[in-house]
Amino acid sequence: MRIGTAKESYAADESLFDTAVQWRWLLVFFALLLIFPFIATPYWLFMACLVAINVASATGLNILTGYTGLVSLGQAAFMGVGAYTVAWLEINLGTPVLVNLVAGGLMAGAAGMLVGVPSLRVKGLYLAIATIAASVIFHFIFANWTSVTGGVSGLTMPPGTIFGFTLDEPRDLYWLIVPITVLMVIGAANLFRTRIGRAFIAIRDRDISAEVLGIRLLRFKLLSFALSSFYAGVAGGLWAYFFRVVTPESFPLLMSIFFLAAIIVGGMGSILGAILGAAFMTMVPEVLKMVVNWLSPWLPDAVALLSPVRVMVFGALIVGFLLFEPQGLAEMWRRLRRQFHLWPFKT
Repeated sequence: MRIGTAKESYAADESLFDTAVQWRWLLVFFALLLIFPFIATPYWLFMACLVAINVASATGLNILTGYTGLVSLGQAAFMGVGAYTVAWLEINLGTPVLVNLVAGGLMAGAAGMLVGVPSLRVKGLYLAIATIAASVIFHFIFANWTSVTGGVSGLTMPPGTIFGFTLDEPRDLYWLIVPITVLMVIGAANLFRTRIGRAFIAIRDRDISAEVLGIRLLRFKLLSFALSSFYAGVAGGLWAYFFRVVTPESFPLLMSIFFLAAIIVGGMGSILGAILGAAFMTMVPEVLKMVVNWLSPWLPDAVALLSPVRVMVFGALIVGFLLFEPQGLAEMWRRLRRQFHLWPFKT
């Protein structure tokens, strides 16, 4: 018999799901993912792939910021490292897709460890500024290392191939992007059942106490940066295969703000929060486009206003969730679940 949220064993405490009902819903979700490409239009397949890429990158940032407490505004730059690595390998060596993605993740992870070195001395706003500086440096490298990155013109890569199948349409890319994202999310969820994941959480909650308990701060902070950047690098590689054109302008600072907004809106320190936040924030611009198209007959400058309005909406969502729902969409979902668990009684 279970009482409230108490767990009767370590195994129950470490389990990903509390009840058999949750496992059934997970199976239903996987079934929907399998069916989706056969019933969806090309537009919705495009959006599903884009959401999956953003979920992978947001999950990585949540490992660093949500679980370890290290604020980063360089996620887009690490995606750029992964994207350029994948594009260069695909163009010059023609290595297999999965090898390219792993290489992109490893290159981004190495870059993340380098950027994470100041994290032992600075934190909070100062660390955020340090990651912004790193992002500017990477952008300079992307734009000026012409022999590798193609300079401002970037790299145009051929479609990837797996087992003889050419990945040149959203329907084909769906079977690459979504399974990899699912594996990355499951890996992140399992990470926090291990000693490493719990060390990350201890550093976030009280780094001095964690150090007293024997957790080596620099080692685990660098590891957190490496894991977060690895996720970003793989997401950037998927992005490169999806769009097949990689330029310095593909990964601006605004994209890093987008991912930070996604984990704040979704719920920091929650795997579900990264998923919900990335999906929600990816669909916000699409909703804005619909509104702009609807207003165009009455407001001739509506299209020109779309970009600044999007930035304002991102900022408003961050402020709104911080003020009214700091734990984000994940907490709203948990509250809704509790309502159904206790129905027809009041909470």
